Amino acid sequence: MSKIVVVDDEKMVTSAFKALFKVEGYSDINLFNNPLEAIDFLKKNKPDLIISDFIMPEMNGLEFLTEAKKLYPEVSMILLTGYADKENAIKAINEIGLYKYIEKPWDNDDLLVNIKNGIERSHLLENLRNKISELEEAKKQLQIYSTDLEKVVAERTADLSEANCKLSGIINYCADGIVILDSVGNILQVNPACENMVGLSEASLCKKKFQEIAYSNNKDENSSRENVSGGIFGLGDDNTEIILRDYFIINSLSGIHTPVEISFAVISNDETSKCDKIVGVIRDVSVQKETERLRDDFIATLTHDMRTPLLAAIQTLKFFLDGAIGKIDEKQKVLLSTMLQSNEDLLGLVNALLEVYRFESGKLELCKTSFSIKDLVDQCYKELEPIAKNKNISFEVVYELDDDRTCVLADRAEIKRVITNLCGNALNYTNKNGKISILTKTQNGDLIFSVTDNGNGIPKEDIPNLFKRFSQGTTRKRSTGTGLGLYLSRQIIEAHGGKIWVDSKLDKGSEFSFLLTNVVVENNKESQKING
Repeated sequence: MSKIVVVDDEKMVTSAFKALFKVEGYSDINLFNNPLEAIDFLKKNKPDLIISDFIMPEMNGLEFLTEAKKLYPEVSMILLTGYADKENAIKAINEIGLYKYIEKPWDNDDLLVNIKNGIERSHLLENLRNKISELEEAKKQLQIYSTDLEKVVAERTADLSEANCKLSGIINYCADGIVILDSVGNILQVNPACENMVGLSEASLCKKKFQEIAYSNNKDENSSRENVSGGIFGLGDDNTEIILRDYFIINSLSGIHTPVEISFAVISNDETSKCDKIVGVIRDVSVQKETERLRDDFIATLTHDMRTPLLAAIQTLKFFLDGAIGKIDEKQKVLLSTMLQSNEDLLGLVNALLEVYRFESGKLELCKTSFSIKDLVDQCYKELEPIAKNKNISFEVVYELDDDRTCVLADRAEIKRVITNLCGNALNYTNKNGKISILTKTQNGDLIFSVTDNGNGIPKEDIPNLFKRFSQGTTRKRSTGTGLGLYLSRQIIEAHGGKIWVDSKLDKGSEFSFLLTNVVVENNKESQKING
């Protein structure tokens, strides 16, 4: 019988789990609305699976699961998270070494499959570790009873044979691929599932390194292989397990590249704590990836189809406000203006979501042309200058270009989007009578652009989240933006092979910058400054 622990601060969610588990025949279920109470329970009771919500008031899901991981490192743990927190959750999960994340609202069938697989995985890891401990204990006993060698050998041989039979049964009949590596990545042993996944026999695989059969979705093959190596052999004395996501296994026979999640655990010597071998469990996630793709395609189709009725509504409201279909009084004008603004805000969100989808799906290709960077920055400056004047903000542009005609090779529309977004944010978050400075600089063929303001600044703890999807920029007060502007800016700059970053001090101001390397196509030294 499997013991399951569920933690969620919403009683409605724990009630839903209770009903679901009752229908599926799970009886040993322990539900908690307070993570602190759950930790007290775990100190006295070992579970087979732990499910936790991401956002909770007393202790968030990552903090709770980190404590639970200290108590039971082999137990599978599932994190419940919202779609908006998906990217943040994935990175944190990779660091902690959890089993899965599931987005709310979840599909019951998918949830039950993950619960079943998680329990099986807990048992598998526990059995593997127990068998390894038994083997080490057997080795010690052989040394202790060396004076009665024949008798001890006979007894231990029988025990080892039984343990090996059990371990072989677990490995050979496991649906997931299992691979054992030495400390430098040479493949020592694989199970039949791994052979089928790679399309090679164990004898052939034992002549290869693991980096030769697995890679990440990084487009640079060399970098991809380094990522695999760094991920596996980054396991130190304090790390008992890591999980690699967004990886692929290459099938030599069919040529198919199977998406997988790989869990690695150290098999170390108890006396020296030295990493002797590494065991990896390889899980095929093709179905999960296809489900995610279909979901993303649905969201993209939905947001795309929303644009037409929104544009029609916006145009209709403009007809009313322009008086094209009759005179309206002041109250009606205020109401219609509010409706127009709301529809335009919604259209902006829809367009931003479409841009995010295009970048993440790889369907948006950059259209690079040669253009004057000074002309582009001047255009952005003129469009934003009225906003600065309304807030009485000192707004200036500084050029450190080789020549006024200096051109860069990039996607003009996308770079304009980034510049407008960075400057717009500076205007929005700078108080009246403040100061904003824009610097556009070329150096050794590189383009450097920065926007500096003396606004409120950004708390240090919020800076790592600024360029993440749906980030509101601060934990102190939620802004009215979509949280997609800086995320899209990062996607655009990185698509150009560049880098974007921020330096900020609370109550002193911020400086947002980006760098594009080897994009300057014309270069003569000169500097110009425009004050606004």
